Amino acid sequence: MTSPRTLVLIPARMAATRLPGKPLLDIAGAPMIVHVLRRATAAGIGRVAVATDTPAIADAVRAHGGEVVMTRADHPSGSDRIHEALQTLDPDRSIETVINLQGDFPTIRPEQIGAVLTPLADPAVDIATLAAKIHTEEEATNPNVVKVVGSPIGPNLLRALYFTRATAPYGDGPRYHHIGLYAYRRTALERFVALPPSPLEQREKLEQLRALEAGMRIDVGIVDAVPRGVDTPADLETARRVLAG
Repeated sequence: MTSPRTLVLIPARMAATRLPGKPLLDIAGAPMIVHVLRRATAAGIGRVAVATDTPAIADAVRAHGGEVVMTRADHPSGSDRIHEALQTLDPDRSIETVINLQGDFPTIRPEQIGAVLTPLADPAVDIATLAAKIHTEEEATNPNVVKVVGSPIGPNLLRALYFTRATAPYGDGPRYHHIGLYAYRRTALERFVALPPSPLEQREKLEQLRALEAGMRIDVGIVDAVPRGVDTPADLETARRVLAG
């Protein structure tokens, strides 16, 4: 059910080097960012807006009936961009939960977007995110696949202890592929963006480690599959095939 206290923000910018102009690339007759917007709207969990510093992205989103908030161009991360967008869209502070949905997940299922809210049912959780079980050795050893190491605390639920590009944890048992979709309590997002980058964050190149190093709690919902991100021309062709069907 759509909540007036939940906001889904999709940060989008044109700076991708491997796939220039990524948010506006055509997939089945609409820009990629519009497909993500449609998936977020179909999730039916709250207000949805795209946060961007690029007028062309804003024009494309508005042309398809979406809401846009313009942000500064010098943000170091998507988290900083959604924080600025939240302040602009909700100066009265009625929003309690903010979802950060990457703009390169055009085939993400709407129910997966909604699933990121489940861990926040526990008031002790600051930030919620998702992961899926790793099934291949290539995935387990690939440094571009971020692994979450966590303690099981319920069915399909982990409390995150660490995130790493290494193959972890050691030994027999499941490993989990982290999915870059986050739900923040508003107070947690405000605290997070006020923190300086942390040592492990800088070493692993993983922003979420800043929160863990500061003692914030991140819980992880386990879903059945990793949504396909679009980072390369091959990924783009895959998304085109999926969405053309």
